[in-house]
Amino acid sequence: MNNNTAIAPVKSKLAESEKITINLGFVDLGQVDLLVAEGFYGNRTDFIRTAIRNQLSIHSEAVKQVVARKLLVLGLQHFSADELRALQAAGQTLQIRVLGLATIAQDVTPELALATIDSLEVLGALQASPAVKAALASRMR
Repeated sequence: MNNNTAIAPVKSKLAESEKITINLGFVDLGQVDLLVAEGFYGNRTDFIRTAIRNQLSIHSEAVKQVVARKLLVLGLQHFSADELRALQAAGQTLQIRVLGLATIAQDVTPELALATIDSLEVLGALQASPAVKAALASRMR
Protein backbone atom coordinates (compact mmCIF):
# COMPACT_ATOMS: atom_id res chain seq x y z
CA MET A 1 0.00 0.00 0.00
CA ASN A 2 1.45 3.38 -1.03
CA ASN A 3 0.91 6.15 1.49
CA ASN A 4 1.83 9.31 -0.45
CA THR A 5 -0.41 11.75 1.32
CA ALA A 6 0.15 15.36 0.34
CA ILE A 7 0.75 17.65 3.26
CA ALA A 8 -0.97 21.01 2.97
CA PRO A 9 1.18 23.99 3.93
CA VAL A 10 0.41 25.40 7.34
CA LYS A 11 -0.93 28.93 7.17
CA SER A 12 0.98 31.45 9.19
CA LYS A 13 -0.84 32.89 12.16
CA LEU A 14 0.68 36.25 11.29
CA ALA A 15 -1.92 38.65 9.97
CA GLU A 16 -1.21 39.95 6.49
CA SER A 17 -3.09 43.18 7.05
CA GLU A 18 -4.36 45.45 9.77
CA LYS A 19 -8.02 46.38 10.04
CA ILE A 20 -8.74 50.10 10.32
CA THR A 21 -11.92 52.07 10.76
CA ILE A 22 -12.58 55.37 9.03
CA ASN A 23 -15.37 57.89 9.18
CA LEU A 24 -16.58 59.46 5.93
CA GLY A 25 -19.06 62.22 5.34
CA PHE A 26 -22.36 61.16 3.82
CA VAL A 27 -21.65 62.80 0.47
CA ASP A 28 -18.22 61.14 0.15
CA LEU A 29 -19.70 57.80 1.14
CA GLY A 30 -22.51 58.23 -1.36
CA GLN A 31 -19.99 58.91 -4.13
CA VAL A 32 -18.03 55.79 -3.18
CA ASP A 33 -21.23 53.74 -3.22
CA LEU A 34 -22.14 55.19 -6.63
CA LEU A 35 -18.78 54.13 -8.08
CA VAL A 36 -19.24 50.66 -6.58
CA ALA A 37 -22.79 50.43 -7.97
CA GLU A 38 -21.55 51.47 -11.42
CA GLY A 39 -18.94 48.72 -11.38
CA PHE A 40 -15.81 50.84 -11.06
CA TYR A 41 -14.94 48.97 -7.83
CA GLY A 42 -16.05 45.65 -6.40
CA ASN A 43 -16.91 47.13 -3.03
CA ARG A 44 -16.08 49.99 -0.66
CA THR A 45 -12.92 48.25 0.53
CA ASP A 46 -11.57 47.98 -3.03
CA PHE A 47 -12.16 51.70 -3.51
CA ILE A 48 -10.44 52.62 -0.23
CA ARG A 49 -7.43 50.34 -0.90
CA THR A 50 -7.05 51.81 -4.39
CA ALA A 51 -7.28 55.37 -3.06
CA ILE A 52 -4.65 54.64 -0.41
CA ARG A 53 -2.31 52.98 -2.90
CA ASN A 54 -2.68 55.94 -5.27
CA GLN A 55 -1.76 58.38 -2.50
CA LEU A 56 1.19 56.25 -1.40
CA SER A 57 2.38 56.14 -5.00
CA ILE A 58 2.14 59.92 -5.28
CA HIS A 59 4.19 60.33 -2.09
CA SER A 60 6.57 57.38 -2.60
CA GLU A 61 9.68 59.55 -2.97
CA ALA A 62 8.93 61.38 0.29
CA VAL A 63 8.42 58.02 2.05
CA LYS A 64 11.77 56.74 0.73
CA GLN A 65 13.56 59.87 1.93
CA VAL A 66 12.06 59.70 5.42
CA VAL A 67 12.81 55.96 5.71
CA ALA A 68 16.44 56.64 4.82
CA ARG A 69 16.72 59.69 7.09
CA LYS A 70 15.16 57.98 10.11
CA LEU A 71 16.99 54.66 9.51
CA LEU A 72 13.72 52.72 9.52
CA VAL A 73 13.51 49.06 8.57
CA LEU A 74 10.92 48.84 5.81
CA GLY A 75 8.68 45.77 5.89
CA LEU A 76 8.64 43.02 8.51
CA GLN A 77 11.03 42.81 11.46
CA HIS A 78 10.76 39.83 13.82
CA PHE A 79 12.51 39.48 17.19
CA SER A 80 12.79 36.01 18.70
CA ALA A 81 13.54 35.17 22.31
CA ASP A 82 16.82 33.52 21.25
CA GLU A 83 17.96 36.68 19.44
CA LEU A 84 17.11 38.85 22.44
CA ARG A 85 18.85 36.46 24.87
CA ALA A 86 21.97 36.59 22.68
CA LEU A 87 21.88 40.38 22.78
CA GLN A 88 21.43 40.30 26.54
CA ALA A 89 24.40 37.93 26.94
CA ALA A 90 26.52 40.28 24.81
CA GLY A 91 25.43 43.28 26.89
CA GLN A 92 23.78 44.92 23.88
CA THR A 93 20.41 46.59 23.44
CA LEU A 94 18.18 47.52 20.50
CA GLN A 95 16.65 50.70 19.23
CA ILE A 96 13.88 49.29 17.04
CA ARG A 97 12.59 51.48 14.20
CA VAL A 98 10.18 49.81 11.78
CA LEU A 99 7.88 51.04 9.05
CA GLY A 100 5.57 48.09 8.50
CA LEU A 101 5.19 45.27 10.99
CA ALA A 102 7.33 44.54 14.04
CA THR A 103 6.73 41.25 15.82
CA ILE A 104 8.12 40.13 19.13
CA ALA A 105 7.84 36.38 19.71
CA GLN A 106 5.23 35.20 22.18
CA ASP A 107 7.87 33.49 24.34
CA VAL A 108 9.68 36.79 25.01
CA THR A 109 9.11 37.76 28.63
CA PRO A 110 8.53 41.36 29.70
CA GLU A 111 11.82 41.19 31.62
CA LEU A 112 13.77 40.09 28.53
CA ALA A 113 12.14 42.80 26.42
CA LEU A 114 13.00 45.49 29.00
CA ALA A 115 16.59 44.25 29.26
CA THR A 116 17.18 44.32 25.50
CA ILE A 117 14.91 46.95 23.91
CA ASP A 118 15.88 50.57 24.64
CA SER A 119 13.31 52.17 22.35
CA LEU A 120 10.60 51.12 19.96
CA GLU A 121 9.19 53.16 17.07
CA VAL A 122 6.75 51.35 14.83
CA LEU A 123 4.92 53.08 12.01
CA GLY A 124 2.42 50.40 11.11
CA ALA A 125 1.71 47.60 13.56
CA LEU A 126 3.35 45.92 16.53
CA GLN A 127 2.50 42.33 17.39
CA ALA A 128 3.62 41.21 20.83
CA SER A 129 2.05 39.76 23.92
CA PRO A 130 -0.02 42.20 25.98
CA ALA A 131 2.49 41.85 28.83
CA VAL A 132 5.45 42.80 26.58
CA LYS A 133 3.51 45.73 25.09
CA ALA A 134 2.69 46.97 28.58
CA ALA A 135 6.30 46.61 29.73
CA LEU A 136 7.59 48.56 26.71
CA ALA A 137 4.87 51.22 26.74
CA SER A 138 7.15 53.92 28.17
CA ARG A 139 9.80 53.15 25.52
CA MET A 140 7.44 53.45 22.54
CA ARG A 141 7.50 56.55 20.40
